[in-house]
Amino acid sequence: MFVDSHAHLEGPRFDGDREQVIARARAAGVRTILAIGTGDGPGTLDCGVQLAEQHDFLYATIGIHPHEAEKATDADFAEMEQLARRSKVIAWGEIGLDYFYDHSPREVQKQVFLQQMELARAAKLPIVIHCRPTDGSDNAWVDCLQLIEENWAASGLGGILHCFASTWEHAKRAIDMGFLISFAGNVTFPKAQSIRDAAREVPLDRMLIETDSPFLAPVPYRGKRNEPAYVKETAGQIGAIHGLSGKEVGERTAQNFYRFFSLSEKADSI
Repeated sequence: MFVDSHAHLEGPRFDGDREQVIARARAAGVRTILAIGTGDGPGTLDCGVQLAEQHDFLYATIGIHPHEAEKATDADFAEMEQLARRSKVIAWGEIGLDYFYDHSPREVQKQVFLQQMELARAAKLPIVIHCRPTDGSDNAWVDCLQLIEENWAASGLGGILHCFASTWEHAKRAIDMGFLISFAGNVTFPKAQSIRDAAREVPLDRMLIETDSPFLAPVPYRGKRNEPAYVKETAGQIGAIHGLSGKEVGERTAQNFYRFFSLSEKADSI
């Protein structure tokens, strides 16, 4: 049993075989997929919801990614307020800061991040965090964690640090605020020892696994389009780090997901 806690299935790279991709995931033991609803930004903010409403075992997020922050309008925030009421929406994200690409000015990223935290708090939804610093720096992490501590932690809603690739220090600060830490296929990359070191420190009961499909395909699929069936490779790598089987990591991280989102009864009935 596996849960892919973060997949972008709505984009054009899946247009030719989306249903087959989902069927392969189910055949590989993927029981639930969280469809990330940032899409291409404003104008596609319902993409995850539309997909999740077609499948009992899919859930969705809504949100504006930091890449598209400068495109956000009041109408987009109002649309997300409405989308947050849909039954398949269980989280707000991915939201946060990206100082690696800087597609939107950093101050705009911060403001849009803050506005979305306010909306998520009102909707009583946890947040899914994207945080990518400049190479060789932790600048985005410094700002992101500070904004969460000052503007989100008191909500008690917690969230997920998605595709975690930073230090145990950063992970622990988030865990102390009620967050889960999610590892993606890059934990399998030969040069990703720092990610594996962090994964060794994160308690298994605070961990999730994901694909971030179609990005970051794990070894042995690296360089190809990623898909939810490959989440078992991430589970296998986490298992090797913790002295467990990939199956056991899959089951334990799946239960973490269901428990965090209060989905246990629904999941068991699927």
